Amino acid sequence: MKKISILGSTGSIGVNALQVIEDNPDRYEVIGLAAGTNVKLLSKQIKTFRPIKVAVLDESLASDLQRLFPAGEGPEILFGTDGFLDVATLDEADTVISAMSGAAGLLPTYEAVRAGKDLALANKETMVMAGPLVMAEARKQGVTVLPIDSEHSAILQSLKDHPREDLGRVILTASGGPFRELSIDEMGEVTPAQALNHPNWDMGTKISIDSATLMNKGLEVIEARWFFDLEMDQISILVHPQSIIHSMVEYVDGSVIAQLGIPDMAIPISYALSFPRHIENRLPSLALDKVGALTFEKPDLERFPCLALSLKAAEIGNSMPAVLNGANEIAVESFLEGRIRFLDIPKLVARTMEEHQTFPIDAIDTVLEADTWARDRAKQLLKRDFVV
Repeated sequence: MKKISILGSTGSIGVNALQVIEDNPDRYEVIGLAAGTNVKLLSKQIKTFRPIKVAVLDESLASDLQRLFPAGEGPEILFGTDGFLDVATLDEADTVISAMSGAAGLLPTYEAVRAGKDLALANKETMVMAGPLVMAEARKQGVTVLPIDSEHSAILQSLKDHPREDLGRVILTASGGPFRELSIDEMGEVTPAQALNHPNWDMGTKISIDSATLMNKGLEVIEARWFFDLEMDQISILVHPQSIIHSMVEYVDGSVIAQLGIPDMAIPISYALSFPRHIENRLPSLALDKVGALTFEKPDLERFPCLALSLKAAEIGNSMPAVLNGANEIAVESFLEGRIRFLDIPKLVARTMEEHQTFPIDAIDTVLEADTWARDRAKQLLKRDFVV
């Protein structure tokens, strides 16, 4: 019986993970849950899974939740960063699913690894900002860090049982998002509602916007670099609109191994929890005869400059990926609030990166320093230079 804490239980990944767990009660037990503000959904999860500890964003939300579960009738209820850290490092948990959105997931995720917990990682910002630190700590503690992203899960499966020295490159696939065929002029007029309407995947708000700008794919490149100990020239990207091939690995003899499946996050979540086993689920089989043609094209870096910016940040390294991520989070938030236009997202990120003097990332404190600098600078630029 694998005992699990979930960071981000009310988000799309958390909800899917809990469904996988509920479908396999003989394999998994929920020990802890951490969420943001969705107390209504969290309360339902508590009644179903009966964790021993839960955490929410702030004290007011904790009080609201406590009224639903009087003392002695429910879990211990915590709040804030300390609460998230407590859920992430529970003695009783042996696996932590990290599915919190954004940089807020960094500290709890890192502390889970330091506490010797195996990690199933959906919070890509953790690897973008602090990948070398996380993987070094995982080696030190002797724990596994397994990806939940469909692309990295596909790479993991395609690498399995192949000698590492035979690896040529990995090929990340991208759907291209909802604006793959729009001109730059047309993209200048898109609304948040349009950007949130992904053609293939049902995802959270932040990741949906990142998918529309292709920033998400750039973040995944940085993730892949640290997950699989790759050089940047060993990572390629192909736009694959059907989202059936989730990624590929090419070997030095020209062989290409791919992982295919319907676009449903239950598959990579299940594999991360059951690794190295593949266990049954309630999903339909992939019917390639009904899918039809599978197509591929190179990403257009001019129409999607966020992808180019992320590749640049990866090449520069040190603190720049953390700055990229922090500025992007401010830009996405501003777009959703109607304060900037869609094409202002890469402009704000680029301006922030241009003004940053990089420094080495040798501890979590320096990661947080880069993140804070990026957010503060992006907000200053936003007030001064960006007007809708």
